Amino acid sequence: MKLKSLLLRYYPPGIMLEYEKGGELKTKSLDLLDLSPSTDVNALVEEIQSAEPLITASRSDQVKLLIQRLQDKLGLHSNHQFYLFKVLRAHILPLTNIALNKSGSCFITGSYDRTCKLWDTASGEELYTLEGHRNVVYAVAFNNPYGDKIATGSFDKTCKLWSVEMGKCYHTFRGHTSEIMCLSFNPQSTLVATGSMDKTAKLWDIQNGEEIVTLAGHSAEIVCLSFNTLGNRIITGSFDHTVVVWDVEAGRKVYTLIGHCAEISSALFSWDCSLILTGSMDKTCMEQQEFSVQSQENASPNWKVMKGRFQRFLSTPKGTVFSQAALTKQRDSGMLRLGNASRCSKGTLMKSFHVLSTIKAT
Repeated sequence: MKLKSLLLRYYPPGIMLEYEKGGELKTKSLDLLDLSPSTDVNALVEEIQSAEPLITASRSDQVKLLIQRLQDKLGLHSNHQFYLFKVLRAHILPLTNIALNKSGSCFITGSYDRTCKLWDTASGEELYTLEGHRNVVYAVAFNNPYGDKIATGSFDKTCKLWSVEMGKCYHTFRGHTSEIMCLSFNPQSTLVATGSMDKTAKLWDIQNGEEIVTLAGHSAEIVCLSFNTLGNRIITGSFDHTVVVWDVEAGRKVYTLIGHCAEISSALFSWDCSLILTGSMDKTCMEQQEFSVQSQENASPNWKVMKGRFQRFLSTPKGTVFSQAALTKQRDSGMLRLGNASRCSKGTLMKSFHVLSTIKAT
């Protein structure tokens, strides 16, 4: 194995390692969840070197610098005030979703006008208009943390893969028989997953544009999906009131999570993959943990899996839970960084969006 580069991850605090093994580029993470401003950096680096063979003595100074930057970030005060930074008249028809790259230097918008646009965050300048879909562009995503590719999912039943640098289309993924509602890259940026109104999710190979597997088992539309940090599991949420956990490599169902009494609207993993958070039209949010699995042969005839054990029930009686949004502050430019776009249960469709900036409270 040969270490190629080190990538800083501010939240959760950690360092991503890019390395080459057998001619293939791979990634792994060094999680520093217990890091604090008072942590002894030298002792921590020694501990990392003893546990991780990719971190050699020649890399120790670089690792120390990255850890110190993480400590500086952790030491910043969180009492910020927000003010309106820009209003961009982005599309001629309403927007559907937005996404930022890892650094927050650029972002993308999808729209009912059948296009996706790439924007410079600081200047508000439009960099590219990604055209080619024949219906609404509903789902958009960067392949973070790399940020060199964009995926767009459309009501035209296709997903397209684009170059951020040139704005050209690499592949068009065809195979769904109904509208694509959600999509996501795996953390290794080797796969794109798409969820559709046709009740299936599909995994696609980024390099050759071919379908890897179809995940079939839901009895209603799939409206959300998410990979775990390792990329070996993916969850799909459906209007059939369930969330299914899938084994990515085998393409098989591992668990079915039940408990909601209405359509699922959002589902995601915690960073350490110990929890799955689900939101529903039944006005509740649930945490799922500690799964017990039954063999496929002895499983119930309905889902052929054992359900996960319910851990916590969070009620929101005043409205429907549509999505969980991850909010983090971009370190250098001070821009508010949105992990995903939340949809409101009431209100009108908008053709513009607001970018907020932060200032420290006095």
